[in-house]
Amino acid sequence: MIRLAAGPEALSQTAAELIASRARETVARRGRFSVALAGGSTPRGTYERLARSPLRDQVPWERVHVFWGDERCVSPDDPRSNQRMARRALLDHIPLPSTRIHPIPCEDEPAAAARRYEKELHGFFAPGPPVFDLVLLGLGGDGHTASLFPGDPALRERDRWVAAVRKPGEDFARLTLTLPLLNRAAQILFLVSGGGKAAILAKVLEGPPGRLPAQLVAAGAAEVCWLVDRAAAGKVSGVSLQAEDEGR
Repeated sequence: MIRLAAGPEALSQTAAELIASRARETVARRGRFSVALAGGSTPRGTYERLARSPLRDQVPWERVHVFWGDERCVSPDDPRSNQRMARRALLDHIPLPSTRIHPIPCEDEPAAAARRYEKELHGFFAPGPPVFDLVLLGLGGDGHTASLFPGDPALRERDRWVAAVRKPGEDFARLTLTLPLLNRAAQILFLVSGGGKAAILAKVLEGPPGRLPAQLVAAGAAEVCWLVDRAAAGKVSGVSLQAEDEGR
């Protein structure tokens, strides 16, 4: 499903409302809500809106568990840290117990840190299968999502839930959730904003399937929503957007 927003502000507001609604519904049905957060600049506005009234007061935070889809292996105080961004924009401003915040550990050697986070995930989801209630994802200019990059061996992972990866040109490792875990999510919400993402969004949505990491994620989840602003949707055909227009 594709949902259009007029611009970045509208996208952030719509995403925040969707997350709050999903959290309420899931807690009412199952007693808890698990979400994997995205990094990058696009979700920041969404987190800031969730941290403010009225949405802040509409989420049963005491029943929410927060994870991350990926992390850069830098200090938690480093501006590049996904955890730092989420804490400053959201987590430091809501009544969420620290025991329900599950940051990706980057203190260890990357492969060991991946095993450690996977162990935490196994403990959280046991004894049932791993199913996040919601996973937030972005879209990189090369078609990557989370820290799953084109051509990386992590894309071929079939058993492990967490992988250590390296992006060429970076002097730090990353940890990322893998396809076997992401594609079990009850819902995946992609947030894509700006004209700079228009070309790659069109390739992901309308190009040959299975070639880009974002396509591999979207192919497996139970429910996938692309929340995009009009600038990002500028190269997507009217046919692809027609279903969204009819649903409004």
